[in-house]
Amino acid sequence: MAASAVVSTKRMLIDKANARIVVYVSVAAFILIFSLVATKTLISQAAYQNRVISKKRDAVNQLKADIAATGQLKTAYKAFTSTSQNVLGGNPDGEGGTDGNNAKIVLDALPSSYDFPGLTTSLETLLGNQNVKIDSIAGTDDEVAQSTNVSSVTPQPVAIPFSVAVEGDYQGVQNVIGAFEKSIRPMQIQSMSISGGQNKLTLDVTAQTYYQPAKSLNIKKEVVK
Repeated sequence: MAASAVVSTKRMLIDKANARIVVYVSVAAFILIFSLVATKTLISQAAYQNRVISKKRDAVNQLKADIAATGQLKTAYKAFTSTSQNVLGGNPDGEGGTDGNNAKIVLDALPSSYDFPGLTTSLETLLGNQNVKIDSIAGTDDEVAQSTNVSSVTPQPVAIPFSVAVEGDYQGVQNVIGAFEKSIRPMQIQSMSISGGQNKLTLDVTAQTYYQPAKSLNIKKEVVK
């Protein structure tokens, strides 16, 4: 009876020891797995932060380069617009057909919006200086349809068709053709007809000029993964 009690007590002690071992092993396994997961997470976070820091460093370097380029652009623009004579040989502060500063001339050469009334005014000035009578200036005022085409990342020239009819002598008609050829604004003549006599000629021209939408800056946000 006593021996049986001793065996039972030993078995209980062994069972308790086994239970403690299972608990210790389970806790150790949990701690090990938690440590591995936490370590992996920390390594992943560290790698992500390094990528973010690298992208931020690239952005800062690009910003510094842009700031430096802005200063150079301002200097170049000031030199371009402050010349004593513009690219057409006119007075930068004058009001004549070849006058105006270089920036204005460039904008007039290829405006950034569809402005048919402005084109009509330019044609009246151009033709009015050639000693001819302007019979008509015609075209399609497509400003409403073109109003959505105001900017683009990669802008392309857009044609503005028009037609003019003038009367004058031989020299005046010749002057008009020469004026179209020398115009700071690109003029592409598509058809031309001349009728009449030596002292009174009628010139009909169908042509097109262009405008180019403003270039938009493609500023974007990048998600670092």
